[in-house]
Amino acid sequence: MRSIFWFVSFAVLGVAGWLAWVLATPVTPPGQTIVMLRPGYSTRHIAAELKSAGVIRSEEAFVLWHYLHRRRVLKAGEYLFDKPSDVIDIQKRLWRGDVYFHTVVVPEGFTMFDIARAIEAAGLGPGEDFVKVAQTDTALIADLAPNAPSLEGYLFPETYQFTRMMTMQDMAAAMVCQFRIVARQIGLIAGENGSGESGPARLCGLMSMRIREVNQSQDESPTDLERTVIMASIIEKETAVPEERPLVASVYYNRLAKRMALDADPSIIYGELLAGTYSGALHHDDMRFDSRYNTYRYAGLPPGPIGNPGKSALEAAMHPAQSDYYYFVADAQGRHRFAKTMEEHNRNVDAYRRAMRGH
Repeated sequence: MRSIFWFVSFAVLGVAGWLAWVLATPVTPPGQTIVMLRPGYSTRHIAAELKSAGVIRSEEAFVLWHYLHRRRVLKAGEYLFDKPSDVIDIQKRLWRGDVYFHTVVVPEGFTMFDIARAIEAAGLGPGEDFVKVAQTDTALIADLAPNAPSLEGYLFPETYQFTRMMTMQDMAAAMVCQFRIVARQIGLIAGENGSGESGPARLCGLMSMRIREVNQSQDESPTDLERTVIMASIIEKETAVPEERPLVASVYYNRLAKRMALDADPSIIYGELLAGTYSGALHHDDMRFDSRYNTYRYAGLPPGPIGNPGKSALEAAMHPAQSDYYYFVADAQGRHRFAKTMEEHNRNVDAYRRAMRGH
């Protein structure tokens, strides 16, 4: 009887020592190791994924430790393991949902096609899936831009942190949400008077509702907000110099007032991007391209934004300079020369060409 007691005691001590070792001894993963734990995985499945990735030593010890703390939920997501960790630390990470975020940088002026490439480069999925969402999920902005042909113009330039558990719709909604936040800050859209709830969660609350009923008039001319965003997108493409943007805005507004064609090269490029015919450079023949985005052939604003403007371009479109300018051209030094007459403009163009020859 005594021998059985000692045998059991040694066995228990051995198991306890083994358990303490596998639980508390850190495991060094093989380099930077990514493990995707999808919704619906059981604890046993999670343990198997971690063991297969070389992150833990024992599936049994992992499951047992979770059983002892089963009121804690192991959260799904993509996890990065790049330093030694023990089972206890790993389970704490899974309880917190300390998932790996992919950084997606959206500079001012990026089109939805550029954003799609950035999302794909970050490992978040096929770029064409994002383009499809951007071209169809206009319910996200139905209350702001009921005539918008896509989400172009409302995917606000920012640095985003996304996870692989997010859908393309989630990512687009986050960008539209950021547009709403900035647009409210600068007065492009009205705030909620007296609501007292001004945080991003409240401001973007309707994003979770997805679809909102909007009564559209028979004539589908752009709203004031849509016109502002379209103009801002052109301004964003025309100059990277913030102090020039109100002047560029004044040129285009002056042209609209005189019913002159805008003659904006970036709008032609965007039309060809939509048609899939852009060759990477604009040529004289492109001026005959038959598209409503060809602002040489068709007067007025194009039917939608040609990129996603930042805060400075939006403010310039809202508050253009007061000027008599109708023309501008680059000066070969990263800025532009403005002109009131065609004669003056032609002199500026000649000066630009001479400067380029000099370079």
